Amino acid sequence: MTKRIRKAVFPVAGLGTRFLPATKAVPKEMLTVVDRPVVQHVVDEAREAGIEHFIFVTGRNKGMIEDHFDMAYELEDTLKRRNKTKEYEGLMADLPKAGATSFTRQQAPLGLGHAVWCARDIVGDEPFAVLLPDMITLANGPRKSRCLAQAVEAYEKHGGNIIAVEEVPASETHQYGIVSVGADHGHSFEIKGMVEKPPQGTAPSNLMISGRYILNPEIFEILEKGEKGAGGEIQLTDAMIGLAASQSFHGVRFDGKTYDTGSKLGFLAANIAFGLERPDIADGLRAEIRKLVG
Repeated sequence: MTKRIRKAVFPVAGLGTRFLPATKAVPKEMLTVVDRPVVQHVVDEAREAGIEHFIFVTGRNKGMIEDHFDMAYELEDTLKRRNKTKEYEGLMADLPKAGATSFTRQQAPLGLGHAVWCARDIVGDEPFAVLLPDMITLANGPRKSRCLAQAVEAYEKHGGNIIAVEEVPASETHQYGIVSVGADHGHSFEIKGMVEKPPQGTAPSNLMISGRYILNPEIFEILEKGEKGAGGEIQLTDAMIGLAASQSFHGVRFDGKTYDTGSKLGFLAANIAFGLERPDIADGLRAEIRKLVG
């Protein structure tokens, strides 16, 4: 019987240099897609998948993220006194339960694998999810659920470890971690191998690792070794390759759309896509787009 996935790790220690000067004083995870910070979109996805404990691996100047997921007494009192019931109830709906968030520091930028390892004592001895906060997802496929919920569904079917993937053009595979496909189950499949940023023309498939994982705690034993890979960093993909020697890995083809808000183009596309999903602004946004491109 598989253990339920209760905890999720959010590596939010990155500097956001691609968005300077906007991120000089504001964490990149707090930039907004429509009217919700990027990190809130990712937490929303985790809650939808049944996550109960949210673990943020932070760095310097990230206190704004911790404040965002805390009470804001003056603001809440003002909203109540001004009878702004909708706004107040929205804030309360987003607020995690007491004790449901944990924050730990990654003191040096040593890579994604190191960031995940920093959460080891909070995760403990149970399987857990990892969500990369730059990647936000829309459930615009027939399954009507976002990426992590689909990964949890695959985990409940197969057990072991789960990696969400999406197709990319063959010309771009050298930019990502890529998986090779074994036994195919349709929405999910056995992963026969992984490679981090393979040289162009050598990728085993066009399926990129898209930023959602379900991992067993034995991954921490491999990350503990601190072995460096691509870019001189401790890579999570390398640790997963090591874990695959003794445990099963399955991929899940996300039925929906992922937006990389860590790039300027992806960030702008996400704002348009999420705006078009909002009944209160969709018509007006379409009209503005027509004016701009007309």
